[in-house]
Amino acid sequence: MSQQSSISSNGHVALQPCPDTFPFASELSLAPLVAFWQQSMHPDHPVEGALAVKVQQALQEAPALLEPITDGSVIAQHQEIVDTLMSVIFPRASGDEVHAAALWPFHLRSFYATPAFARRLLAEDGCMRGRPNVGAALIEQIRILYAYALVLERVYGLNVDFAYPLIYTATDPDTGLDCHFKAVWNTRFVEVRTVGEIPPMTEALHNQVLANLGNTQALMDLLPPEHFLFHGFLVLNALEVTDQEVLSSLKRDLIDRESLISTTRFHSLQAKLRTLLRRPELCFGLAARQGEQLWLLYGEAEIAYHCIYADSKHYTMSELAGSVYERVFTHGELVLIEDLTTYAPRSAVEDALLQQDVRNLVVAPLLYQNTVIGALELLSPHPGSLHAMNTVKLQEVLPLFAMAVQRSMDELDTRIQAVIKEQCTAIHPAVEWRFRQAAIRWIDQRQDGALVEMEPIVFDQVYPLYGVSDIRGSSTHRNAAIRADLVAHLELARDILQLGYASSPLPLLTALSFHACRHIAHLEAGLGASDEIMVLDFLRRDVEPVFSYLQTCGPELRDQIDVYRATLDPRLGTLYEQRKNFEDSVMQLNETLAAYLDSEEDKAQAMIPHYFEQHKSDGIEYGIYVGASLLEHEGFDMVHVHNMRLWQLLMTCGLTRQAARVKAQLKVPLEVAHLILVQHTPLAIRFRFDENRFDIDGAYNMRYEIVKKRIDKALIKGSNERLTQPGKIAIVYSQSREAQEYRDYIAYLQAAGELTEGVEALVLEDLQGAQGLQALRVTVAMQPPPSAPCDHVDESLDTEWPALRAV
Repeated sequence: MSQQSSISSNGHVALQPCPDTFPFASELSLAPLVAFWQQSMHPDHPVEGALAVKVQQALQEAPALLEPITDGSVIAQHQEIVDTLMSVIFPRASGDEVHAAALWPFHLRSFYATPAFARRLLAEDGCMRGRPNVGAALIEQIRILYAYALVLERVYGLNVDFAYPLIYTATDPDTGLDCHFKAVWNTRFVEVRTVGEIPPMTEALHNQVLANLGNTQALMDLLPPEHFLFHGFLVLNALEVTDQEVLSSLKRDLIDRESLISTTRFHSLQAKLRTLLRRPELCFGLAARQGEQLWLLYGEAEIAYHCIYADSKHYTMSELAGSVYERVFTHGELVLIEDLTTYAPRSAVEDALLQQDVRNLVVAPLLYQNTVIGALELLSPHPGSLHAMNTVKLQEVLPLFAMAVQRSMDELDTRIQAVIKEQCTAIHPAVEWRFRQAAIRWIDQRQDGALVEMEPIVFDQVYPLYGVSDIRGSSTHRNAAIRADLVAHLELARDILQLGYASSPLPLLTALSFHACRHIAHLEAGLGASDEIMVLDFLRRDVEPVFSYLQTCGPELRDQIDVYRATLDPRLGTLYEQRKNFEDSVMQLNETLAAYLDSEEDKAQAMIPHYFEQHKSDGIEYGIYVGASLLEHEGFDMVHVHNMRLWQLLMTCGLTRQAARVKAQLKVPLEVAHLILVQHTPLAIRFRFDENRFDIDGAYNMRYEIVKKRIDKALIKGSNERLTQPGKIAIVYSQSREAQEYRDYIAYLQAAGELTEGVEALVLEDLQGAQGLQALRVTVAMQPPPSAPCDHVDESLDTEWPALRAV
């Protein structure tokens, strides 16, 4: 009969009957231990011999210990001799450290245990307490499989080597923290006795057993448990694996995407760190850095918004100046403070922690791709509670905390990008930081329930640079291409009508041919605004319906009509040859210029981040804004403005040569004229959320926009000559100091071989809304200099360019 046990104050257990579902019969007995004890003693040894005699006498006086034990009082009555016998298994000197117990065979009930085991792993009734890492059904299956493994080994000589990593988690009564133990079973003191006639191990039975080693019901059918009795006791050694289990659990938790955005999961991280470091009072926090902001999330926090930004406290790096956090983020070093009261110099951050009864502090950097992205913070109210040895255990999980923080930041970034995309579409990378700031604040306000619009995005005191590379005569080229296609289309139709009249002389065909000729004559005189629509309407409404009839008038007409239809563009329903040549040429030219501009723009961004926008039509135009307000961090100087102006002029020389080079490859030889608009006075730009673009802010600055829209058609005063000319660069300005700066740049580039000699100083005809404009016009050298511009400039020339010396 199986027994249930209860533990007494001295750590030993009294047995009481209780029911059990274990299918094998078992009986508790110390006889195997006595036999082992007698074999291990040396009678010739003076101490062991004397002890052996004493034990033998005691056993003669307590024959009940050699019989199956059904009454717990038997052990209690002979406690001294039981302790002596058990000392070969459980050394008394290590009883407070070793977790071990003697159990009823294959039952989780103890009748003898070390003090450490009894304190942590036994309930008062002697049963195992704590939480196993598997369910009750699986535990029952494990017990049966262990029993069958012993039966197969002891009775049939078949070693199946069964083992299962059973882990028990119990609460330490002293700290209240979890402890984890791995169960290691020792069956040395368990004998397997057979009952009645057992099934012989035939080859068939052997194969069936091996095939069903994991199937408890099949094993019970093959080897009925009632044929076997377990006699003796089982030894359980519980090896503490708290560190390994907590580290593994932390790794599993931190891999989960909700580990930092769920209240339960976040509190669980704190509980596991307390267990890992054996500090029940420990508080845990995480810091994430976003630019110049630091977001702190504490283990006691309630995660309400499932967002590392919204659920954290926010600080600027300037607010943390001189603090331990600045040391961590600046130098990437772990900081350990044994006692904050003696730490000096303290910043306001450390003083605030002291007011919260924090005395002991560890702040460890979280590195992602060799960059400090955050910090793990451990706080304790007890000085010296956290020490250097504790930090060693953290090293294995710090990379996982870093990964979790980075993942949360990436998810926040995804939300921010979604807001920016919804509110602002695509944003230039140079100013994305400002939109991120606005998006974060907008998310924060919306989570507080406020229905607000995103804050205005305005950049003040920025210096504009504008340029355009315009295809000369693009409208004339386009109209000529349209006219040529329409004339060719009409001629194809006229030829079919005339051929049709020869085959079937209908007056209608003569009339249609007449109107086609009249349209051709009209187009040859010039293309009017409505001519294209009128001609296509004539062809589709009047001419092409007749072709259905003409197709029946002979094979020659049918073939001619098939050629006509094959010649037309199937998408447009009209002839599309000259226009396609022109549009392909425009596209190729635009792509060439844009690719060169993008390549040079990347280099300019490396000099100083700036806002850049580009538009393509008949040529390309671009706008650049440079200024301190566009930078997330400091680092702007007027030298950057001068440098960008020189870069723009040098880059336009490159654009001019690119246009000349690609001209020979175009189906329609197009020429490009280049213009730069100079504006020395800074202005403000504002993002228009309704139009998803930046625009000039303020009525005072609107003159600049007006000039941009009209300057490419400007004429030289007193003539009909266009300012912009192929192969040349026109530099438009309104103030004499602007002209002087650009004259210095021009002199430099002429000496460097980028420009030819000579500068035209021009006055422009007044434009509507813009009067008093002047221009410098220079010619680009079509053969680029063989090396860098500075290599060709004599050092003495530097004194002639006072504006350039700042660059």
